[in-house]
Amino acid sequence: MEKYPTRISNAADRLLTMLKTKGPQPASLLAAELGITNEGARLHLVKLQEEGLVATESISKGPGRPTLMWSLTALGNARFPDTHTELSLQLIQTIKTVLGKEALDNVVAAREIKQKEKYHTALDGVSGLENRLDAFANIRSGEGYLAEWKKEDGVYYFIENHCPICCAATECDNICTSEMNTFVSIVGNNVSVSRMEHIINGARRCVYKIIPDNA
Repeated sequence: MEKYPTRISNAADRLLTMLKTKGPQPASLLAAELGITNEGARLHLVKLQEEGLVATESISKGPGRPTLMWSLTALGNARFPDTHTELSLQLIQTIKTVLGKEALDNVVAAREIKQKEKYHTALDGVSGLENRLDAFANIRSGEGYLAEWKKEDGVYYFIENHCPICCAATECDNICTSEMNTFVSIVGNNVSVSRMEHIINGARRCVYKIIPDNA
């Protein structure tokens, strides 16, 4: 049986660590490694899935029933130590100090162009506001934003329950302006968009309000 550091004591953390080190695994192998029943492993995995930390994929290998494979999501991977936040802050501060604010603004503008290109390519052929919100929410969730949308009385709300770039955005407020510009370009014409809630301002989440012109 695999040996883990003593700090990894509970089953959920050990499951996450196994998926991180071994890649996608079926519940039966994870259960064997932990020394628990298959049902016990599945219960832990379902809870982790509800938290957005793991996902499943059905894989067929010849005749017989497909195997359900469990793997980490972007959010699950984010549970492990990562120095990218500190590095991002250092780069932002260095650009601002050494090259000046104008240079930092140019970097953010260049990033915005790349983001728009990436998203518009991914959404190419997706028509209709609701279909585009669906697709964009899936993309952003894959990036760690835990995105979703809802419709109330003809008004749409695009919700991001997590911000994986929060530290960078706090250091450079232009990033949030850039994110807003990008979102407006995604939802298309014939709508008005406003940000109702903002994590940077202390809210629990970011919420964009989308009102179709014919509403």
